[in-house]
Amino acid sequence: MNNNHFPILIMIGRPASGKSEIIEYLKHIPKPERVERFRVADMDVLDDFPILWSWFEEDNILSKQFGLPRLHSDERYYFKHDYLWHVLIKKLGLEYEKRLVSGNHYHDRTTTIVEFSRGTEHGGYTEAFKHLPVQLLHRASIVYINVSFEESLRKNRLRFNPDQPGSILEHSLPDEKIETLYRHDDWTALSSSGDKYIDLKSVRVPYVVFENEDDVTTGSPDHLGDRLETDLNLLWNYYLDR
Repeated sequence: MNNNHFPILIMIGRPASGKSEIIEYLKHIPKPERVERFRVADMDVLDDFPILWSWFEEDNILSKQFGLPRLHSDERYYFKHDYLWHVLIKKLGLEYEKRLVSGNHYHDRTTTIVEFSRGTEHGGYTEAFKHLPVQLLHRASIVYINVSFEESLRKNRLRFNPDQPGSILEHSLPDEKIETLYRHDDWTALSSSGDKYIDLKSVRVPYVVFENEDDVTTGSPDHLGDRLETDLNLLWNYYLDR
């Protein structure tokens, strides 16, 4: 086990809750300070959005340029099959496993950030976690970014950039889609035991909840840093104690 940084942080929460902004903030902190304050080393981010976006692009090529059936999504960009949500998680797990087989002591210097959102419409986090590999869960700690659906909707609207629809920080969902897919979130039920840990595949995975209803991830780097430092050091203690 690493003695000064997290091997894996799973960062989850509703769309536009602040996950990507936290990651962007950490990227700009010098490594020695980042390790000391936040227990985060070199960052390797595994995010399912670029995979999803590439599927949409492939579908557009097939349908608009070749007149062929779309493979993943319909014309409104809803998945044709619910299991594709689970394929996304499997692909994140596969990418992680590839890192380990290189034999270069990956976690000696690296904190892997696994980022995604899930609503109950497609199984929620309860279902998503079933598709992560056990070896990832053994090294993982969870940060749940907590905002209401209304705050998620507000931020989702604000960050929309029509010139950058595939951007990590500037992509946005139509109101109708975020309502359908993300209004309901199963985090409260998943963490209802009130413990500091969630049992996933018989692994005790520690977690903290980062409260962001007041949106410290937008234009408040000092407040963001202070809150994140407090929460991640608490999580670090949970990780060591498990």
